[in-house]
Order: sequence, then C-alpha cells, then structure tokens
Amino acid sequence: MNERLRQKPGHCPRKRDECAKNPPGVILLITMVILVILATLGYTLTARVAARRHRDQYVIDYCQARYACASALKSAIAFVPSLDPQLVSRPNEPDFSDVFAMSELEYQEMMTRYAMTLALTDSEANGNDVGDAQTERNIEKRKGTKETDGITKADAMKKSREMDRSKKADTTRKVKRVSTVRDVNDVNDVNDVNDVNDLDSSGTELPPVTGPYGPPWPLVTQPIECEIGSAKVKIEIEDENAKYPLGWALIADEPWKTVADVSFVTFCEWMGYDRLEIDTMREELAKINEVRPFKLAYRPQAAAPQPPASLRSARPDTRRTAPRKITPPVDPMEQQNVDYGKLFHSALIDADLLRRPSIVSDTRNESAMKYLGLWATRQVNINSAPRHVLEALFTLGSVADAPKIASEVIQRRRLKPFTDVEEMKKMILQYSDSIDKCRGFMTTASTTFTIRITAVSGVAKVTVVAAVSKEGDKVKQIGIVSD
Repeated sequence: MNERLRQKPGHCPRKRDECAKNPPGVILLITMVILVILATLGYTLTARVAARRHRDQYVIDYCQARYACASALKSAIAFVPSLDPQLVSRPNEPDFSDVFAMSELEYQEMMTRYAMTLALTDSEANGNDVGDAQTERNIEKRKGTKETDGITKADAMKKSREMDRSKKADTTRKVKRVSTVRDVNDVNDVNDVNDVNDLDSSGTELPPVTGPYGPPWPLVTQPIECEIGSAKVKIEIEDENAKYPLGWALIADEPWKTVADVSFVTFCEWMGYDRLEIDTMREELAKINEVRPFKLAYRPQAAAPQPPASLRSARPDTRRTAPRKITPPVDPMEQQNVDYGKLFHSALIDADLLRRPSIVSDTRNESAMKYLGLWATRQVNINSAPRHVLEALFTLGSVADAPKIASEVIQRRRLKPFTDVEEMKKMILQYSDSIDKCRGFMTTASTTFTIRITAVSGVAKVTVVAAVSKEGDKVKQIGIVSD
C-alpha cells in the first residue's frame, strides 16, 4: 500500500521497461534514414532518366543536323557550276587587306572614319539633291507673291545651296565633336562597336568590311541561311585561292626550295609566331613530305611500247572473252590534291596552334587557320588575297621587292581588279622582272572554292567543309571534312 502511494500518478513500471528498450529518438532516426535513402534513390533514378533522355535527344538532334548538312551540301555543289563571282571596285570603302593585323583599337578607329564618311555622304546627297528639287517646287508655288518679287530662280537656287553647305558644315562639326568626346572622355567607348554605329546617320548598323566580291573576306557570295526540317542551316562559299597555300612550305624542287621557305616564314611572322613555333611547324610538314612529296608539276608519262609486228599473231583470236572495264587514267595532280587534303586535315598538323587567335577581339576571328589553304592549291589570286599572303607570294620572285609589289597591287585593285598578270606588269612596270619570276604561282581568277555548311538542331551542331575545283562549267570534288 505504501509503495503504491509513493508511485507518481500515471507512471507504470511496465511502460518504463518498454521505453528503455525502444526510445522514441531511435525510431525517429531510423525513419529519417529510410527517407534519406528513398530520396537518394529517387534523385539518382531521376538523374539517370534525365541523362538518358538528354543523350537520346542529342542523338536525334545530331542525326537531323547531319541530314541537313548532307542535303545542303548536295544543293551547294549543284549550285557551283553556275557560280560566277564578280570582283567589285572599292575605292571609298575600308580595305580588307590589313584587317588581319589591326588591333581592336585600330579596327574601331577605321570603322569610325568610315562612319564619318557615310554620314557626310548621306548629308550631301540629302542636302543637294532633295534641296534643289524642293527649291524648284517652292519657287513655282510662290510665283507672283511678294516673297518672290525681284528674285530670280538662279538666285533662289544659289541661296539654297549656301544653306545646304552650312548644314553640311554643321554635320561635320557634330561628327568630329562626337568622335573627340569619345576619344578623350570615354576611352572604353572606342572599343564598343555600338558607339561607332551611332555615327551612322541612317541609324542602322554599319556593314562589315567589304571583301573583293562584296561580302566579307573570304566569301564569294553572301551566306545563305535556310531551315531543313528542324535544323537551321548556313551555307558559306569561300575563295580558297585567296589564302596562303600550305603546300608551298613543302616545295623541294630547285630553285624554289629556299625562297619557298622564306615565303612560309614571312607568312608565319605576319601571324605572330615566334621562331620556335615556326620550327615546330616545319618539323610537322617535313613528316608529311615524307609520306607524300609535294610536286609543283608532273611530267607526262610515255605511252607503253608496242610489240613488234613480227611477234603479233597473224591468226585472229576467236575466243570469247569478257569485256574489259576501261577506267580513265587518274591525273597525278588531282590525286595529289586529294591526298594532301587528307594529310593537311589529319592529326599530323597541330590544328590548335594554327587556330590560336592572332588578335584578341570580340568582333573578329583572326588566326592563321583562317588564311591557310589546306587543299593543295598552288596559285594565289592577286585580286582577293590579303597583304601577308601577297607578300609571301611575291617573296618567291624577290624578297626585297615583295612588300612594295604587294602595296602597289592593293592600291590599284581597289579601283579596278586586274584582268590578267600582263596588265599588272604594265601597271607596275618597275617590278616586272620580280613578277615574271613568280608568275606561275599567281592568278587573277579563282578556280578552287571551299563550301562550309553549318547546321544546328537543338543542342547539336554539325559542320561540313568541302573543297571543289571549277573550270568553266566543270566541277570536280576534292574532298570533304566533317566535324
């Protein structure tokens, strides 16, 4: 009785033993562990399903992009026979020849001057042409009024032109003042393309630097953009003869071997490579030359000798034989182009070194790979090649005269492209001997073109590059490289 009175109300010895064996905290801990395990399993399963779905979607997008590239490539190759790129005159536009060596500041300053020229040209056109027409209409409208008494039409036109010249001078001062304020007060604005576009009086974005055919270098036509299925496709056709032929660095024929090496060094130095990097590229090219020696020309093979008439059978052979399949002989030069197209795009070439940016810029992509011809071309188009390619070309004729000849060519072709090499010699008569020495390495009309197809479908992007040679309406495919 006393023991029962000592016990607290609601307390039971039996429950105390059960609580000691199964405390509530342990049960809660076990429950939390189970929930964490289930959450982990659910997250892992969800992540794997999402990854699998992402891979499957990428495969679908990649197949669609590949299909779009193949279809666009067939269409582009079918278009090449009708391709007839025309060189344009560019006397008042920025020249593409030295853009590769310009820093971002120099490039923006050139575009600023171009914007000022456009602004003044538009002001002059709107002021003179529209002003004269408007003045004539006003004179005809106000005839017989007090405002026109004693004023002839010639006086009215003269006064209108004076007002136009005053407006033009105001526009010039405003443009100069804007440019000066940017250069002095806000240095960062010089590197901003949008600031340069503000100088355009039409309010539209300035076009890129015009190339020899109108579109930006090295394009021969404006890029074609279309959609094939779910893929967005971009087709670009480039002038391969406007680039430095990498095969020149492999020339072992005398007397070109020494000057060809100097030509390659000239190109590399323009692109910012040091002596060690140039030697590394020489070693890589030497390994390629061991696989297949580069030839400038092949001698025609002599016909197989015929057996004498006395050894020929007098009796005709009446046995029936299966008809022989006649295969046309393979042109050694065409076979060399195909082989070197494969070698130059193989792992034997350090592509990362060639793709290294030579100019740090947000608006341009400048690297040696952009200016290298990788399809075994042997001639450079003097109408479409930039300065460093022209200097490397004319180095084959004269190392000392190469920069001077290149400058003369750049200045003269802006006004009128050269029709042939003889015309260039007549216009640059003082360097005719040097031009004659390297005449076989130059041309005035391109015959090799690169077709670049880029297709984007979802998250997949596929690029296909094909090289073709064109002579008249005949087109031959050199090779195709897919990334």
